[in-house]
Amino acid sequence: MGWMRDENGLGKRAANYVPLTPLSHLRRAAVVFADHEALVYGKIRRTYADYHKRASQLASALTKAGVKPGDVVATILPNIPAQSEAAFGVPACGAVLNTINTRLDVDTVAYILDHGEAKVALVDSQFLPMVMSALDLMQGPAPLIIEVPDDQAGVPALGQQQNYEEFLATGDPNFHWIMPEDEWESLALNYTSGTTGRPKGVVYHHRGAYLMTMGTPISWELPLFMRYLQIVPLFHCNGWNHTWMMPSLGGTVVCCRDISARAIYDAIADEGVSHFGGAPIVLNLIVNAKETERRAFDHIVQVFTAGAPPAPATLAAIGKLGFNVKQVYGLTETYGHVTECIWDRAWDTLPEEEQAAIKARQGVAFPMMEDTTVVDPQMRQVTMDGTTQGEIVMRGNAVMKGYLKNPEATEKAFAGGFFHSEDLAVQHPNGSIQISDRAKDIIISGGENISSVEVEGALMHHPAVNLCAVVAKPDEKWGEVPCAFIELKDGARADADEIIAFTRERLAGFKTPKHVVFQELPKTSTGKIQKFELRKLAQAM
Repeated sequence: MGWMRDENGLGKRAANYVPLTPLSHLRRAAVVFADHEALVYGKIRRTYADYHKRASQLASALTKAGVKPGDVVATILPNIPAQSEAAFGVPACGAVLNTINTRLDVDTVAYILDHGEAKVALVDSQFLPMVMSALDLMQGPAPLIIEVPDDQAGVPALGQQQNYEEFLATGDPNFHWIMPEDEWESLALNYTSGTTGRPKGVVYHHRGAYLMTMGTPISWELPLFMRYLQIVPLFHCNGWNHTWMMPSLGGTVVCCRDISARAIYDAIADEGVSHFGGAPIVLNLIVNAKETERRAFDHIVQVFTAGAPPAPATLAAIGKLGFNVKQVYGLTETYGHVTECIWDRAWDTLPEEEQAAIKARQGVAFPMMEDTTVVDPQMRQVTMDGTTQGEIVMRGNAVMKGYLKNPEATEKAFAGGFFHSEDLAVQHPNGSIQISDRAKDIIISGGENISSVEVEGALMHHPAVNLCAVVAKPDEKWGEVPCAFIELKDGARADADEIIAFTRERLAGFKTPKHVVFQELPKTSTGKIQKFELRKLAQAM
């Protein structure tokens, strides 16, 4: 078929090839949905025309401040409108967006600002003292600091740095956006949690983010004009790319600075929120909300949950409250969720407990992904029998470019032509993946492998348990044994003997916790329980 070669006039040209980028969504929405509500935060109500104008002003102001294409612009912000504006405004000037976790310590923030070489940082007034301390620890040049106060939340400006609104006013609302010439250009820089050392800088490209914004509406069956509660922090996989996606649907983003049961119920009842994403801890907030925190609403709220395997007991409980939860799975390195638990109507007749157990599976690949499966150490496909364990690996456009300034880690992650998740899982006959554990979270007791996820799932059925985590505790006889850390519900009581006996009714004896500790569990800003902290405690017992 030689006539199909490019030299016969069939090559790429301006009319038929445009590099894929999520920036296109807001440019389109500014015309198609100009007067539609785009951002809501307390008294703030911004249309898509407003949203585009402010993103353009930010891009222009950054350019005037000396930011060049390829430079890094950092944000240390909660989920307030300025964070959403930066999602578009920073790349619109050709820069790379680096959203930094607001709960990190001073030393780690200093490391990230140094490692990413940020030229400018937009900082919420609440976190400004911490960031200024981080600047003192930096080895390289400090970024220009722009202060972002939050009057809606009663967080006033400290007044020592240039104010965000004043900075925005220096920009041109008609600024001509710098669109990528190549969709492989870097769009965002996100840092991993760094629980085993310094965090790694994960680099996203425009193509991957664009395809995430197109694959998610298919999987979530999203409608036009949905109202989305922005719970997932934008410093976590850029909010799973949902903020970049929303303009394509003319949706309304309802910003949420502080996550609480009351805030969620109020947003649903008062703002008509129809969708949100969140970690299992968010589901627990809803399930365990006090009567004074709950609000009545008359529609089903659609929820994506990820970040940790949710307990079937939690899924069963929240389903009765008007929430339809779909389990998804992904990593920072994959732009967020890349597998989903697609529901089969044949399961509608199963007992409620079995349905909840199925919903807890991580599922099959999103449509924008290619091969996503479970393999053995020799990279061979495991038997899809629901019991044979292996590692989740994946390949596709929604996989990072690599780790910034870390070629060794990049090569390791991409060995064998796949991205290695280091998550252990089984695969069911229909191809559905179900996480067994992180490789480092498997407990090997007397030669037997114990999945901490399985033990945690059993513990979560106990009526007094709000949250739990199971880690390995050194043991002279068995090598290591399960140790359960439990956070009880408000007003609930339980003792160690009761918890151990309860678990023994559901699991083999060797899988039951041998030690139980009652305490508040350490968590990341996205609701993940920090098991590395609990391992330290268990080691010291």
